[in-house]
Amino acid sequence: MNEILTRQLARINLYALISRVMMKEVDEDLLETIEKDEVILSFFPNYMHWEKPKELDKKSLKEQFLDVDFSNLFVLHLIPYESFYMREDQMLETGGENPVVQIYNEYDFRVQLDKARAVSPDHIGIELEFMYMLADSEYKALESEDYEAAAKIAKIEINFLRDHLLQWAPMFLQNIKAEASTPFYYDAASLTLEFILNDFEYLGELLEKYEYSSEA
Repeated sequence: MNEILTRQLARINLYALISRVMMKEVDEDLLETIEKDEVILSFFPNYMHWEKPKELDKKSLKEQFLDVDFSNLFVLHLIPYESFYMREDQMLETGGENPVVQIYNEYDFRVQLDKARAVSPDHIGIELEFMYMLADSEYKALESEDYEAAAKIAKIEINFLRDHLLQWAPMFLQNIKAEASTPFYYDAASLTLEFILNDFEYLGELLEKYEYSSEA
């Protein structure tokens, strides 16, 4: 189980990273963290070789390029909300009738729209943050060797990915890759897309291990 715990920590860290990047503009501290950590930086291969971070200080890089790209991608030109992709009328469902709100409430996940650049709780960054919360809960269950609880949480994660994120996020992320004007957001979209697809498969395999451990 040590290997699973290690991978679980990696999942938590990745969900924390991608949810933060998709939620609102990056700050200088986050850029510093990404650039100083070789593992994290490896997830941003195009950004790594981009000349602008070498030419500009982080404040200028953020204000002149990254913030502009974020606004274009997440606020002005693309729609980072599940309801836009899933409703026939392409209207945002900002109220309590939004299906993801009911799921959030069921698992005591409180959305703070004021801390995100979001007008609706089905924003991609918030849905990824929900996955982060679940992954963290799963890790705590594993630490306590409560494999039955870990399996229940893994099922929630699988269902949320299958019924929500994977229903629409790949289209949105592909649109980001097509529209991004900076290597940073191109890489962020590539990372997020690859990770959620792989995580869905991994959780299915992990669930089988949990069920075996519970029976042993």
